[in-house]
Amino acid sequence: MRIAMWSGPRNLSTALMYSFGARADCAVVDEPFYASYLADTGLDHPMREAILASQAQDPTMVAHDLVSAIPDGVPHLYMKLMTHHMGRVMPRMWMRDVTNVFLIRHPARVIASYAAKREAPTLDDLGFRQQAELFDLAHALGQAPVVIDSTDIRADPAAMLRKLCAAIDLDFDPAMLRWPAGGHPADGVWAAHWYGAVHRSTGFAGPEGPLPEVPEASRDLLDRAMPIYDHMRGAALTLG
Repeated sequence: MRIAMWSGPRNLSTALMYSFGARADCAVVDEPFYASYLADTGLDHPMREAILASQAQDPTMVAHDLVSAIPDGVPHLYMKLMTHHMGRVMPRMWMRDVTNVFLIRHPARVIASYAAKREAPTLDDLGFRQQAELFDLAHALGQAPVVIDSTDIRADPAAMLRKLCAAIDLDFDPAMLRWPAGGHPADGVWAAHWYGAVHRSTGFAGPEGPLPEVPEASRDLLDRAMPIYDHMRGAALTLG
């Protein structure tokens, strides 16, 4: 099975990659389109040159590799995929050959977390618009994509991971609830900038507190993201 986990940034995506990476039967790949995205957009992200040097920049080649042989001789491949990396020039039809899952998070939490690492994010930086497009495309390709909310995972990791595994016809493995501190061998080179907190972790953090206050300067961003989040939240797995 090839699991394509589509997420915006600051969505619990790295912790979930570590969760699947803790399974003995699953290889993981970390943001394989990052270099392609930077090469296409010319954006000046932290560690840009190191990222460009670390990955293939041809998105067609990247997509081909994702649906080719699974590495490490294991039956499953987990792909941590950032929705904002998938601009309109990126290939998408390979999504027919994978199990598409969408990881969402309340925009107020995403905005607060992202702004702590990189100033003045735009809607496209946060991936909400692209996530909705990819979700609709998965439906158009005849799939019934699964949606899961990071808040629910943190509230009850065991219950939500069981639900997720059941929804994609994968046996749950209790190993998914713990991982070694210090990162994963599959981490991208950008981990040094973005993954500090999860590198100190050995499992999912506890339940989230109240929603953070969004600064006035980001209120328009929140207002534009909320309808997209609400639409996808309506399709999400729930604890109940």
